[in-house]
Amino acid sequence: MSEAVVPDAMVSPAVGGLYGEKAGGPMLDFSYVGIDAILEQMRRKAMKQGFELNIMVVGQSGLGKSTLMNTLFKSKVSRKSVLATAQEKIPKTVEIKSISHDIEEKGVRMKLTVIDTPGFGDQINNENCWQPIMKFINDQYEAYLQEEININRKKRIPDSRVHCCIYFIPPTGHCLRPLDVEFMRRLSKVVNIVPVIAKADTLTLEERDFFKKKIREELRANGIDVYPQKEFDEDAEDRMINEKIREMIPFAVVGSDQEYQVNGRRLLGRKTKWGTIEVENIAHCEFAYLRDLLIRTHMQNIKDITSSIHYEMYRVRRLNENNTMVAHANGIPEHHLTAHEM
Repeated sequence: MSEAVVPDAMVSPAVGGLYGEKAGGPMLDFSYVGIDAILEQMRRKAMKQGFELNIMVVGQSGLGKSTLMNTLFKSKVSRKSVLATAQEKIPKTVEIKSISHDIEEKGVRMKLTVIDTPGFGDQINNENCWQPIMKFINDQYEAYLQEEININRKKRIPDSRVHCCIYFIPPTGHCLRPLDVEFMRRLSKVVNIVPVIAKADTLTLEERDFFKKKIREELRANGIDVYPQKEFDEDAEDRMINEKIREMIPFAVVGSDQEYQVNGRRLLGRKTKWGTIEVENIAHCEFAYLRDLLIRTHMQNIKDITSSIHYEMYRVRRLNENNTMVAHANGIPEHHLTAHEM
């Protein structure tokens, strides 16, 4: 008995069949439209373009900022690691220095920019030492805005906006300093702040837990909203995940770019005469939680909040200022400006 011949019109082409590729294989489901293929298209486009991440580290000298950044990305990405010079003197004012790297892992390319702030908190009088940092963050927003409003703007605007600021708290074990409170209170309005307790291996576990609890209380008392901000939770699932993170803030971290052999395994750690502090062991410190937040689970969300919340607030404010200036130049009283114009 001969096999029934299926007319060509009844066979749905396999993926790629429309573009001259062989469309062999079983008959496809006629109800399939192919909307889910957009995910693969987006993945391919993202892989071609690569990603950008700009991280600022803020804290006084000697808290291990450079070491922690090297530990996070498992390479020499900090400014001090790359620009090895003689013993660096503490600057008399806060400086802003950045260095960029192209990192690739499993075919995914990322341009990482690490922004350092030498001189912050190192003076006898640290009054207003947050101002140069605030200015730098706003300058990056301004540069992006100017590119955006160009008539002939670039197809892809270079993104130098600060996506995240890791703020290093000294491991005093007592409470936040006035400088810490003032910095985070002001900067949390313009950038995603992730506070960490630096060199947490100098605290006992009891001291660490007390210090973390005290810091959370002070953040709430001063109305400081660090990342992940409660008001930006998108749904119940987000809220549940982020609530666990908020309960752990600030992360008590230890950084090290030195490898040691422990029980036949090579791992990053700090060797003491009492044993080895394993950087990625959650029983020893919370570095792994910080790494997961910044890189593995919330990196895109951090960038989205920078773009849709912090930058958007800056953009609206600047455009309002421009409208007001134009109105004044044309002799229109400010109270005549409509809500739409404002």
